[in-house]
Amino acid sequence: METVVITGAAGFIGSHLCDRFLQEGFYVIGIDNLITGNIENIEHLIGHERFRFIKYDITNYIHVPGNVDYILHFASPASPIDYLQLPIQTLKVGSIGTYHILGLAKEKKARILIASTSEVYGDPLEHPQKESYWGNVNPIGPRGVYDEAKRFAEAITMAYHRYHGVDTRIVRIFNTYGPRMRVNDGRVVPNFIRQALLEEDITVYGDGSQTRSFCYVSDLVEGIFRTLFSDEIYPINLGNPDEWKIIDFAKKIIELTGTTSKIVYKPLPQDDPKVRKPDISKAKSILNWEPKVSLEEGLKKTIRYFREYLQKHGNLD
Repeated sequence: METVVITGAAGFIGSHLCDRFLQEGFYVIGIDNLITGNIENIEHLIGHERFRFIKYDITNYIHVPGNVDYILHFASPASPIDYLQLPIQTLKVGSIGTYHILGLAKEKKARILIASTSEVYGDPLEHPQKESYWGNVNPIGPRGVYDEAKRFAEAITMAYHRYHGVDTRIVRIFNTYGPRMRVNDGRVVPNFIRQALLEEDITVYGDGSQTRSFCYVSDLVEGIFRTLFSDEIYPINLGNPDEWKIIDFAKKIIELTGTTSKIVYKPLPQDDPKVRKPDISKAKSILNWEPKVSLEEGLKKTIRYFREYLQKHGNLD
């Protein structure tokens, strides 16, 4: 039986990866310090004979006894609210944490996949964004702690590949949504759905003309799985190229929830990207991958999850 270590295992994407690798017959070791992860995301796995959870901060030295075949590194704050409140922790997990987990991969001779982000492109001057684009990032702005942590993670991953011969993979993840996102995550999907379900004003930053592309989590997990077992060592974009203006997305949430919420406008945060759309031609050709879940289908599932979550936790009648 092959063993996979997943960091950030109690997070939104990490928990879905745990599900997938257990489904595929792997022994899964999940690691998370729960700084932004939620143990509820993996409660259903506790007691599973092929799942082990370790509460641990990987910015400390890490040792895992026994055989490890694969590592997926998904530990990091991932929303602007998180990394603005946890700037040092975000930088440390992207740098020191990545260094430690690459060291584990080297020790175990394991293949490792690093979760990078579309934020390495910054506020892009190229649209859509190809993997060959080097980005337009403000390294000293408030978002720089996340952007540069991920850029460093890519750089050290390639250094470990070239210098130590570690078998590495890198995925650049574009906006992903679905069940298990935190209600107070601060990103546009949970923000809009929470506000709509609570009948609060829906907050649009700027004039709403900025764009995002939304990929449902099951599609992303499939892309990650295919990347891990591909031969591609260079970064691969994973996301949905269906581009939406934020104002149109807000109207879609109002339509699907049936809320009486009104749209209100607030100033655009500093360095907020104006456009975001992946070029996924590389993923299509190398992985034979592209998203399958429509935005409407994915949003209906996500809204259902958020409604149940808010009812369970006493925020919704």
